[in-house]
Amino acid sequence: MNLQDVSLFLVITETGSLTQAAKRQGVSAMAVSRRLASLEHELGTRLLQRTTRSVSLTQEGMEFLPYARALIDAEAGARALFSPSTQGAAGLLRITAPSGFGRRNILPFVPELLADNPELSIDLQLSEDVVDIVGRGIDVAIRIAPLKDSTLIARKIVDNPRVLCASPGYLKMNEKPQFTGDLMKHNCLRLSSVPHWLFERDGNAIRVGVDGRFISDNVEGVRELCVQGLGIAQLTRWDVMKEIRDGALVEIELSDASPQALSVWAVLPTTRYLPLRVSTFIEKLKSSLNGGAGGRFACPAYGLFSRAIV
Repeated sequence: MNLQDVSLFLVITETGSLTQAAKRQGVSAMAVSRRLASLEHELGTRLLQRTTRSVSLTQEGMEFLPYARALIDAEAGARALFSPSTQGAAGLLRITAPSGFGRRNILPFVPELLADNPELSIDLQLSEDVVDIVGRGIDVAIRIAPLKDSTLIARKIVDNPRVLCASPGYLKMNEKPQFTGDLMKHNCLRLSSVPHWLFERDGNAIRVGVDGRFISDNVEGVRELCVQGLGIAQLTRWDVMKEIRDGALVEIELSDASPQALSVWAVLPTTRYLPLRVSTFIEKLKSSLNGGAGGRFACPAYGLFSRAIV
């Protein structure tokens, strides 16, 4: 397979246009069309639908996309292996992560990661949206949720259960809840993406309806108002670990239910070839989280791959 044609295919998917791809490559649109046709002929399938104005991936093109990126990454890795100027991970690392988790647990170690890898660049997208990592060219997505069946690959980084918490001041003025039913007596600060609070009982997930005067799509907003004593919040342990350690928040344990067991997952398009930049980032995140947890919440299953994601 001609890797130059594979690289050109990636450029076309990024620009969404044969003409723009031709400009970027410094060749004619006709040459781009011929090389794309040659790649499709070699693979025996149509990768792109063409119109006069744009191109779009076929289903086969979507399936080939992560393999195409892996091929180009493998070639770059092989060249870098014998290059005396290359030190550490190199290339552009594209990451997506939940905004609150990313700001608190990824951004702090980015300067060190870049300093240790002079040839590495990072594109970090912080969003609550679950994006199409294959179509968007994302190398790794950080997700915090139960897994569902998928063609993607997920690697468990660390445990991250949901926890109930409130400020000492709020609990001084309001009776601490003992059972899930007691939550209806409290002002519950809720994330808009979590309409019911989730717990586990006898191995089964249960949903508890709650009510309150503040709803936000932002973890930091809910956490801040919880610290200020406006009510009870249910967030994940890594969202509130610092505040619980500092005494700004108190974890609440209920007698009739346990927190829902969640984990931090690194989601990958494929593991057929894992670029050094991706494995370096995952190792750095794992080290940062396990070090920050002091070992208490370290995940012994790191390295476990699952064909699943949110």
